[in-house]
Amino acid sequence: MPTPSHPLRSLGFLTIGLFDESDPARGHESTLNIIELGEKLGFDSAWLRHRHLQFGISSPIAVMAAASQRTDRIALGTAVTPLGWENPLRLAEDLATVDVLSGGRINPGVSVGQPMQFERVKHSLYPDTADTEDFGYERVSRLLGFVAGEPASTWSGTEGIESYSARVQPYSPGLRGRMWYGGASLRSAQWAGENEMNLLISSVVRAEESIDFDEIQLSHIRRFREFHPAGGGARVSQGLVVIPTDSASPSQTAKYEEYARGRFARTLEPQGPARMMFAPDLVGTSQRIAEKLYANRSFREVDEVAFALPFSFEHEDYVQILTDMAHNLGPLLGWVPAQQ
Repeated sequence: MPTPSHPLRSLGFLTIGLFDESDPARGHESTLNIIELGEKLGFDSAWLRHRHLQFGISSPIAVMAAASQRTDRIALGTAVTPLGWENPLRLAEDLATVDVLSGGRINPGVSVGQPMQFERVKHSLYPDTADTEDFGYERVSRLLGFVAGEPASTWSGTEGIESYSARVQPYSPGLRGRMWYGGASLRSAQWAGENEMNLLISSVVRAEESIDFDEIQLSHIRRFREFHPAGGGARVSQGLVVIPTDSASPSQTAKYEEYARGRFARTLEPQGPARMMFAPDLVGTSQRIAEKLYANRSFREVDEVAFALPFSFEHEDYVQILTDMAHNLGPLLGWVPAQQ
């Protein structure tokens, strides 16, 4: 656990990969450059978020494939892939392919639930089966089974000159142990533990037994580890929005502070019918952010983080934020860059 005597073991970052509709190549290239920079700065992982029918990364697996050929060491993950948009068998093939190409660096994070804007897209996404699709945990179980090498077909062998496998190909034996679940509720945390996944926790939780964000997230971590065979050793990665300002210009600092102010009201009480709670964005010097993190009980329960980059900033802002994370904030948390 990252207390002053227990250093942070793994430092990562998450990006949405925004782009301009009139010039999508530039935005995707920016994302790849940021991942390359992350590796040079010693980050342990880079994570991509899905955005379907929006101006962010719609195919993080394709972006991970590209990033795998421009990096050598950094782990590449999704945080998260909403499985309601995916066929688990096809997704397993894509993940295994990129894992092989990357040398075993892929960390797929997934979640369940009905796709966002489902009523508006269901006839395009599932024209014949929209009313019968199962968007629950069984969809994850199918994916896990295919990734683990369980049969996807009832037959293997040769037919004419064609050879067939009963399981997904390629098979990447270490991938099952690097599967993550993005959980925001006690039920999800328990399910992820029972099914031996790793747990991704973010700046959003469901207010069930409390309206104190830190208390809620702490309960999720502990429930997950209670039901995971690895117990206290089960992997949990925390993904708060963290914006250090050590080397930021005055205009950048003002922009970051305004961004956080505009999102602060939603942190004061549960939002919407689902009663979602949001963590405040952490903006300030690395010293100030470190103090706030150490005051966070859920942070003290984990030794891995994937700090989320704000969605709407410019490329040079991300360069400054990542550089300050690596040079200032990480060392204050006891982290050592990977190349060292």
